[in-house]
Amino acid sequence: MVKRHYSALSQPALSMSELICKTLDHDATDMLIDKWLEHRNDAYWEWFQGVRERKHAANSLRRQVLVWNKGDFLPENIFCRTVDTGRLIPLDRTWSTHVYHHRSMQDRKLSMMPVVFTMLPELMMLRGMHDIGCDDVYIIVTDMKRQEMDDVTEYFKLVCRHAFGRTCKPSMENEIQYNHMRLSHTLLKQRRTPCFPQIDIAFRAILHEKRPPFIILFSHQTTSYSQILFTHPLFVPSEDIFFDFPSGCPNPCCNDDCEMIRFPRRGIEGAAVLSIKRGRRNGRKVRSREMCNWIDCNICFNEDVSQYAESSEGSQSSADSGDTPTNNGLVCSKCRLVKYCSPEHQKKDWEEHRRVCAKSASI
Repeated sequence: MVKRHYSALSQPALSMSELICKTLDHDATDMLIDKWLEHRNDAYWEWFQGVRERKHAANSLRRQVLVWNKGDFLPENIFCRTVDTGRLIPLDRTWSTHVYHHRSMQDRKLSMMPVVFTMLPELMMLRGMHDIGCDDVYIIVTDMKRQEMDDVTEYFKLVCRHAFGRTCKPSMENEIQYNHMRLSHTLLKQRRTPCFPQIDIAFRAILHEKRPPFIILFSHQTTSYSQILFTHPLFVPSEDIFFDFPSGCPNPCCNDDCEMIRFPRRGIEGAAVLSIKRGRRNGRKVRSREMCNWIDCNICFNEDVSQYAESSEGSQSSADSGDTPTNNGLVCSKCRLVKYCSPEHQKKDWEEHRRVCAKSASI
């Protein structure tokens, strides 16, 4: 087998990475969520209560929404509109987290569970935004400080814009190689682990081989923050919902600039978005769809038509009414938040949808 050569401009493979990958499966995620609920963080609790009172979801069938209308503060009672299918699905879906870290952390017998627990609310939100493609979440653990994290983020944005899945111009090749050398020297001088070439290999290989909606650079420095890099603008949380999302900092005296986890509270403006070329060998193009809310249904509605068929008396009664669906689906007339292709699928989804279905708030 021919050994692949690594450079800033050639596509690396995950097999080239020397980082150790620790995977926390769905059961481990469930355990962490239970622990997080048991030791409730007041900042996040108050934020979710604010979401419940503001009722972001008023009369919205397409834009991002987060809804908590009924029941106790549990993931199964909090629903999020997915950006890929438009379904309204509870946050109780778990995921597997793949944490890439330097061998020195393993030598010190450091667990990866605190890494995931530190940003569990953010992961729940990001997972909840996706119906497809988020069963696996990828995190690269570093010890970079704030300015170094900013510089590395700008570097990956530069590489993805000019060299990822496309032919790079000679002038940009020189700029990329210069910045790669500068970052490698800076992190080596500061004795950061892993070194920048290993971060680069893992990061670009995950983007190419796994094609995740987002990837996280996690810093375990106490005075720094972690960065979430999105692979498409559609995957960025909406400013309308997350403008006051907690910073994650345990210090009660911190301000808005103190962010342990840089969750994009200002939407696209404050998010790190990678310009990934899609299509053909680079994966399918990203598009927002509007699908039947029954999770096992594959029917996608025509988004070009603005007129919707409406069911008669809200979810349960309208499902029993026998209304005939049109090409645009049946809208739940009680909450006006979900659509179905048929009364049959509306009935099947009722056991779950009943936990969030309530009369819509006035605009």
